[in-house]
Amino acid sequence: MSAPEHLKYTSSHEWVRREADGSVSIGITQHAQEQLGDVVFIDNPQPGRRVEQGEECGVIESVKAAGDIHAPVSGEIVAANAELADVPEKINEDPYAAWMFRIRPSDPAQIDALLDAAGYLKAVGSGDG
Repeated sequence: MSAPEHLKYTSSHEWVRREADGSVSIGITQHAQEQLGDVVFIDNPQPGRRVEQGEECGVIESVKAAGDIHAPVSGEIVAANAELADVPEKINEDPYAAWMFRIRPSDPAQIDALLDAAGYLKAVGSGDG
C-alpha cells in the first residue's frame, strides 16, 4: 500500500494536498479504494458550501459498498471534480491523482494536525509505503 509523503491524511481515509492558490485538494487513499472496489458513483459537495472539519460532505459508491467522504478541514468548497461524475473509475486507476473536491481552509493549521504518510500507514496497520 502506498501513501505519498507530500500528502496529509485523515483516519477516515481521505488525503489532502496543498495547492499553490492556498486551497487543498481532497481525495481518497489507495487503502480506501482497495476496500471499496470498483467505484461507480461520486457525489461531491457543491462549490460555495461551507463545511466543518470531520463533517460528512460527499458520498462515494462502489459495486461493494457506499461510504461518506468527510471534510478534513473546515472551510469553503471552491471546486468539485466534474470529470469524476462521468468517469468515477479514475479513482481506482490512480486514487492520488483523482482529486474529488477542493476546500479553501478557514484555519490552515488544521492541515498541519493531520496524519503524515507514516502515521497514516501505521493507523491502517501497514508498515510498507
